Amino acid sequence: MAAFLFINNSLFISDLLEALLKKRLTATARLKDTLKPVKKTCVLMSRDESGVLEPHTDLLSVALAVIGFMVFAALMSQTYLGYEDRSFALENYETASLLAENLADAPALEAENSGLLSAASLDTLSGPNGASERAKLFAAFSGNYQFLVEVRTKDGQWHWRIKPENAESDAFADDLEKVAASVPVVIELNPAESITGTLTVVIYKTKWN
Repeated sequence: MAAFLFINNSLFISDLLEALLKKRLTATARLKDTLKPVKKTCVLMSRDESGVLEPHTDLLSVALAVIGFMVFAALMSQTYLGYEDRSFALENYETASLLAENLADAPALEAENSGLLSAASLDTLSGPNGASERAKLFAAFSGNYQFLVEVRTKDGQWHWRIKPENAESDAFADDLEKVAASVPVVIELNPAESITGTLTVVIYKTKWN
């Protein structure tokens, strides 16, 4: 009788475990079926490189385009400013050269010996008593240009600076834009002594040029 009860209980427990196992397997299968669409969606999202990367690619392209435009604008601005800075010099250097050549042969600067500049005349033109001589000199050469004349000996011992009488006090300020051209000259210091040097014309920028 005891053996019969033991076998009967064993069969009951076995059936119960089998039923529980089937129920668990069924629940697991249902969970897998439920998760399949979610997993598939995740896989598709992770593999869809165009969907993930395309917005970032667009932003990068826009950023590069903006940076490129800014660099281009900066280069164009510098080029324009550089051209503006050089345009006055380029346009007026030839004029300064012609003025220097003509002044080197001007009768007001000539010594008794042809082809030489007179140190005495330079003293008068650059001194406080040479107003009338300066007015005549610049009247023949100025016109639409505001310029001054500098004559220096090669050894630097002598230096003459001739400015027009009617120029404003700040007309030849050091910070103004200007262009200079020089020609070689020979200066007669006295009848027995001459020395080489340069005659320089400096044209200053004004509101009309």
